[in-house]
Amino acid sequence: MSATVAVPIKQPRVSLGAFTQIEMVVTVAIVGILASIAYPAYVNQVIKGNRSAAQQFMLDIANAQAQYQIDARAYSNVIGPGGLGLSPTNAAASNYTFAIALTAGPPPGYVITATPTGRQAQDNALTLDSAGSKAPANKW
Repeated sequence: MSATVAVPIKQPRVSLGAFTQIEMVVTVAIVGILASIAYPAYVNQVIKGNRSAAQQFMLDIANAQAQYQIDARAYSNVIGPGGLGLSPTNAAASNYTFAIALTAGPPPGYVITATPTGRQAQDNALTLDSAGSKAPANKW
């Protein structure tokens, strides 16, 4: 008599197409490293963009001062109504405070100062005078 032995048949493994836990950990680590590199660069670009808006507004003030000086034979230290009649853009107004200091001369002149506030505070104050001198030079 012969005995029959039942041999289990091996079923092929079916891949479900899911990620393993180690693959997920590696992916999250790579994304974290890329984010830690990209975020500071993003913050620097935002600061540069805000600085550019402030510089543009300062140049607008300088142009308005030239026109005001022709009409009134003097410079104005008032940026808004009753003076130059200007108002900064949202990007400039929310990140900088602007002031105009008049100099007696001779010749009479002015110095426009933009002082950074809030998140922009890590940036330097910007100045522009009636002679066209801009400071700090590395920020213009």
